[in-house]
Amino acid sequence: MKLGCHISVAKGFSKASFQAAELGAASFQVFTKNPRGLRPKKVDYADAEKGVAFCREKGITLVAHTPYITNLSTPKVDLHEVTVRSIKEDLHIAETYGAIGAVVHCGKHVGEGEEEGTRRMVETLNEILADYDGDTLLLLENTAGQGTELGLKIEDLVKIREATDYPEKIGFCFDTCHGFAAGAWNLPTFDELIEKMEETGYLKSLIAIHFNDSKAPYESRKDRHEKIGKGEIGAEALTRFLHCEQLEGIPIILETPVEKEEEYAEEIQYLHQLKEGTPAH
Repeated sequence: MKLGCHISVAKGFSKASFQAAELGAASFQVFTKNPRGLRPKKVDYADAEKGVAFCREKGITLVAHTPYITNLSTPKVDLHEVTVRSIKEDLHIAETYGAIGAVVHCGKHVGEGEEEGTRRMVETLNEILADYDGDTLLLLENTAGQGTELGLKIEDLVKIREATDYPEKIGFCFDTCHGFAAGAWNLPTFDELIEKMEETGYLKSLIAIHFNDSKAPYESRKDRHEKIGKGEIGAEALTRFLHCEQLEGIPIILETPVEKEEEYAEEIQYLHQLKEGTPAH
């Protein structure tokens, strides 16, 4: 199982790659650019090549994440154009970094209704992927259901993917905190979640898992990440992911709150202990 965490790329992609190895991560995630901005980013191709070579040598898997402020379902023409341009650029950057996927948040219908929001999202995905022929998949992430977010249910995400003209260019990223907050799973329903993933075909296209506990309770519709075992989900429920045969080999990436990235080394070690059945705390 490829256990890892989110790492800053502020000092360059190669430095982020070295940091991943230092922390004992077998996988890691980086933002393609400022997560709260859409300004185009200049790519340092030499540095990227260095990082890609290092990851290949160490067997480290990369997942990229696009900025939060795009909206695949926006009815606003200007935000739609910026969203399309930005995510096209994100896919290029992610591919340059050697990422297996680039995570994107599902659309918000902003009062237009789920049906219209979904239609708009499919339309936008088609526009983004029409001329993209790279190897990096665009990964739709399940949401906690805050505000007018779409994509709370596994089956909804599968339908969105299948409704596009390019399902082969789309995969999924499952966030444990979002799923819990949306009511998609908890400890008693974990097996049902995996069954649903298999039955709908979601599992075949599941490329990454965001591994987070939750500050907010089950079905709260609030996206509030917490350290593993310190939140409402709890270590016992989250350990089910680590012991699940169907998820073996998928990058499991921590996005838990830390003050310094170095804290992730201890948390990654804790995940190994949970997986081996010997939790330290």
